[in-house]
Amino acid sequence: MSTQPLYGTGNRLLAALPAEDLAGLQPHLEQVTLSPGETLLQPDVLIQHVYFLQHGLVSLVHRMEEGDVVQTGLVGSEGMVGALAPLGASAFSGEAMVQIGGPALRVRAATLRIEVALRPALRDLLLRYVQALFAQVTQSVACNSRHVLHARLARWLLMAHDFVDLNELPITHEFLATMLGVRRAGVTQGLVSLKAAGLVDTARRNIVILDRPGLEHTSCECYAIVAAEYRRLLG
Repeated sequence: MSTQPLYGTGNRLLAALPAEDLAGLQPHLEQVTLSPGETLLQPDVLIQHVYFLQHGLVSLVHRMEEGDVVQTGLVGSEGMVGALAPLGASAFSGEAMVQIGGPALRVRAATLRIEVALRPALRDLLLRYVQALFAQVTQSVACNSRHVLHARLARWLLMAHDFVDLNELPITHEFLATMLGVRRAGVTQGLVSLKAAGLVDTARRNIVILDRPGLEHTSCECYAIVAAEYRRLLG
C-alpha cells in the first residue's frame, strides 16, 4: 500500500453525505493505493483503519480450519471496508482481501467513531450501508446453498460490475472458484456457457461483460433482491 495526496472522493458512500459533513470528514481522510492480494483486515485483529474505496474490489472472506476460503461479501466504490468499526466493533471475524487494486481513502477507526458520534447524518448513512451489506451477505449464503453454478456466477459478475463499474474485470478462473466455493473446472464450464450465449468473453486472464441485460436474465433472483436493497437504502 502506498500513500498519496488526497484528491476528490470518488466513493459513492462519501458522495452521499451532506456537504457540511463531508467537509468535516475530509481533513481526516488519507489517499492510499491498494494492491491486489493485500489484506486490509485480519481475524480478531484490532481494526486500525476504515477504507472508502474509490476504485477496486475487496472480498470479505472467512478461512476454514482445513484452509478453504469462503467469500461472504464484496465491497467496491459503493461502500467501505471495516463498516462496523465506526459503530463500535473493534475487530472483524474474517478477512478483507483486495482483489482488484486501486485508490481508496482511509481514516483511522478511532477518528471515525468520534465523527459518527458528532454527525447524525454520517451515522445514519453508515447504518444504512451496514444494513445493505448484511442483505448482500445473507442473500449470498442462501444463493450458494440453493442455486445452480452458472446463475451464481452471473450474480457474482453483475455485483462486481456494479461495484467496480468496469466491463473488463481482471479476475481469474481460480479466483472465482475460490470465491464461489467450487472447483475451478466448474467455473470454467460456467464461463464457457456464458461465453457461448454471448454474455461474456474471456481473454488475458480477464472476464469481459458483453451483454449485461442477458447476464441479468441468466442470474438467479438473488442479484435483483440485493440490488433493490442497495437502491432502497442508499439510492
